[in-house]
Amino acid sequence: MEVKTSLLDNMIGVGDMVLLEPLSEDSFIDNLRKRFDHNEIYTYIGSVVISINPYRSLPIYTPDKVEEYRNRNFYELSPHIYALADEAYRSLRDQDKDQCILITGESGAGKTEASKLVMSYVAAVCGKGQEVNKVKEQLLQSNPVLEAFGNAKTVRNDNSSRFGKYMDIEFDFKGDPLGGVISNYLLEKSRVVKQPRGERNFHVFYQLLSGASDDTLKKLKLERDFSKYNYLSLDSAAVNGLDDAANFRTVRNAMQIVGFMEDEMQSVLELVAAVLKLGNIEFKPESRCNGTDESRVKDKNDLKEMCELLGIEQSVLERAFSYRTVEAKMEKVSTTLNVSQAYYARDALAKNLYSRLFSWLVTRINESIKAKTRHKVMGVLDIYGFEIFEDNSFEQFIINYCNEKLQQIFIELTLREEQEEYVREGIEWTNIEYFNNAVICDLIENNQNGILAMLDEECLRPGTVTDETFLDKLNTVCAEHQHFESRLSKNSKFLTDHSLPHNCFRIQHYAGKVLYRVEGFMDKNNDLLYRDLSQAMYKANHSLIKQLFPEGNPAKVNLKRPPTAGFQFRASVGTLMKTCIQSPRQKSLPHFHRLFWSVIKRVPGLMETEGERAGYAFRQTYEPCLERYKMLCKRTWPHWRGPAREGVEVLMTDLQVPPEEFSYGRSKIFIRNPRTLFFLEERRKQCLEDLATLIQKIYRGWKCRTHFLLLKQSQITVSAWYRRYAQQKKYKRIKSATTLVQSYTRGWQVSIQKYLWPSRPHLFLDDAHTELRRIFHLWRVSYPTQPVYEEKLEASEIFKDKKALYPSSVSQPFKGDYLEITKNPKYQKLNNVVEEKVLMADVVNKINRANGKGTARIFLLTKKNVVLADQKTGQVKASVPLPDLTSVSVSTQSDGFFALKLKEVMDLFLSKTDALLIRLYYQHLVQQKNKT
Repeated sequence: MEVKTSLLDNMIGVGDMVLLEPLSEDSFIDNLRKRFDHNEIYTYIGSVVISINPYRSLPIYTPDKVEEYRNRNFYELSPHIYALADEAYRSLRDQDKDQCILITGESGAGKTEASKLVMSYVAAVCGKGQEVNKVKEQLLQSNPVLEAFGNAKTVRNDNSSRFGKYMDIEFDFKGDPLGGVISNYLLEKSRVVKQPRGERNFHVFYQLLSGASDDTLKKLKLERDFSKYNYLSLDSAAVNGLDDAANFRTVRNAMQIVGFMEDEMQSVLELVAAVLKLGNIEFKPESRCNGTDESRVKDKNDLKEMCELLGIEQSVLERAFSYRTVEAKMEKVSTTLNVSQAYYARDALAKNLYSRLFSWLVTRINESIKAKTRHKVMGVLDIYGFEIFEDNSFEQFIINYCNEKLQQIFIELTLREEQEEYVREGIEWTNIEYFNNAVICDLIENNQNGILAMLDEECLRPGTVTDETFLDKLNTVCAEHQHFESRLSKNSKFLTDHSLPHNCFRIQHYAGKVLYRVEGFMDKNNDLLYRDLSQAMYKANHSLIKQLFPEGNPAKVNLKRPPTAGFQFRASVGTLMKTCIQSPRQKSLPHFHRLFWSVIKRVPGLMETEGERAGYAFRQTYEPCLERYKMLCKRTWPHWRGPAREGVEVLMTDLQVPPEEFSYGRSKIFIRNPRTLFFLEERRKQCLEDLATLIQKIYRGWKCRTHFLLLKQSQITVSAWYRRYAQQKKYKRIKSATTLVQSYTRGWQVSIQKYLWPSRPHLFLDDAHTELRRIFHLWRVSYPTQPVYEEKLEASEIFKDKKALYPSSVSQPFKGDYLEITKNPKYQKLNNVVEEKVLMADVVNKINRANGKGTARIFLLTKKNVVLADQKTGQVKASVPLPDLTSVSVSTQSDGFFALKLKEVMDLFLSKTDALLIRLYYQHLVQQKNKT
């Protein structure tokens, strides 16, 4: 697929009429025709998009096209409605400016399809997500519902909008849709009861009869045959290319998506069926005794079925069709209705029932799609276009009046306001003459002598009033108006104009002259619904009917005459104009109106738009302009301290923008060529990318440093914990090894003392065992252990095989000072008494010879003496020199008794009873044998 990169590349004709040379009406039309012949149906006039309906499908609305126009400058690609939608969406999203897209043009020009294309494009390019997608789907699915109830086939369009729709789509700060609000205007409710030849009623009637299931039709008491219902025209009941059955299923599905409950959908279908039944009710005259005519229902079967659908007592509704109650002050007067009045009442009820149902549908849809908060708004206006038919009546008159008002908005936004702004800002400007259709709007809506005011006056004044009297009044008041024409105006200019019938008047609109037939103007403007019918509807048991006719409540009777259709229409148009113009003007930032014109055979009022070629494409106050583009100049970035205008001047000088491309106003800068604006935007986009890259670099550096420090801290923590774990593990391993070595050492010691060398523990240690045994034997006879073994040998000679206690004492080494007298402060006194080195010190039991009881004594052995001392006090009880010991005696058993035999000359120290023998019990007896 070839993608164009510029508006001028491979262009058919001139894509922007501002660049058209030479400029004339013929060249204007020829350029449109040339582009249309090559399937180029869109053309620009500055910021205005013109569309010519091709009446066939073109491959220019594919997803690839959506991506092609996404985030592209307005004039960068070929003209397209997607470019308009993208420009509006990006201005809303990026510049925080509310948007309003006005779609207008002749009937059948494709305005409804254009509005759907705008909405579908915005839905495609905005954000994604479960909630966002749900909102988008609800907004898009509101279209099939409103089209089914508000669109109909006309002679020019198979899907013509017979109502005006203004949708506010609300977005959050990111540009994601939050919801929407729909406002409906001017439903053509007269179509419910009567359609021009070649046209048909609203789509929903045909869709219901074609697509509903047999069970549904049975519940609604309907048949599929269109000819059974008087309100449905038969000559155009079937339309080529329209599948009413499939569309009915689409509408049901759309209502479910929007949020309608099943009982609500059933209630809506019941009211649609009731309207069809209402059209079949016929009346017959019946004379009363006083000579007045009275109407009666011919066949009550349709009336009965309708009352069953709506839960109304048949007698109440039947009486409302036969009588009318008029209340004046405190009096009530009941009058009969003739057949003509009964039919008028029936049709008035049908029109009001359907129009109020349509308004309820819009309100119900708004409840489902409304946003909780409101940030940014994009408004899309789709209203029926200018209509010029062979037979034009009241409906075409008010429709064309609405289009005159829209044309007035267009002129104000594109020409008058622009020229007035140039004057205010002191910009040099050549004034452009243009046609201002305010004079036509004044002809229609003037409160004193406007056509609508005179129509209301005729409807309200007493006496005989007819359509002819209304025309006579117009001929009197408007005869001299330059845009009003009538054969009966006594103006010689039109007396011989045979193209102007006597019962018609002609208005020269901005789009051309339109001939209106006054027949029906009075009745359609009155649009009265008798109070008896409203009260009958209010008494219904149906869940929806009571909501639609609140004025029927007897407790809230309003004697004031309801407003006429013309008055309501003019008020609605006024509200619509305020919505499109006044709200944006209250914004502090510039507001850009996007306009979309759909044309079919002619381009009325667009030639004046060519005045834009001499003007400026963009204007903005200095503060936001400097704020937006200050990053493009080093002297203004990041802060400019002086006045905003001086900052903008410095900025434009630094960017070397040619002086002829812009002008400085009192409060704004004006840029002439869009390409200059695109240049600024491209530079800004590149600068934003550079700034984003810088921010990303700094952020990534900070993130990496933070990550490194975190890793470093984590590594230190992990290392500390690991070192702790490793040391604990190493300690446990060393402890385990030490315990193992100690156990083997203890075992070895026992074995050495018992068997001299242990046996081989494991087979694989055989060589080590042999070598260690050899080394042990060499060590065993070495100097450090020789005295020990000598003592062991000496003890063996004394006790072996003589003392039963000996074998268990072999492995126990001799310690000597068991009491650690030199270190223990308790025995400091005893240590001072014994001056020589203590060879052995321990506690023994001295056995008394008298009673055999033992007394604990400290036994000390030195090289000179044997000393016995008190265990508690450390006081010496006896001290025997070693030469005074004659012998030491022990038993052969496993006991610790031993006796010291003394010389008899020791009576100086011992009593006679102890002189010969000191009997002692000592548990370490054998261990001290080598010292005794």
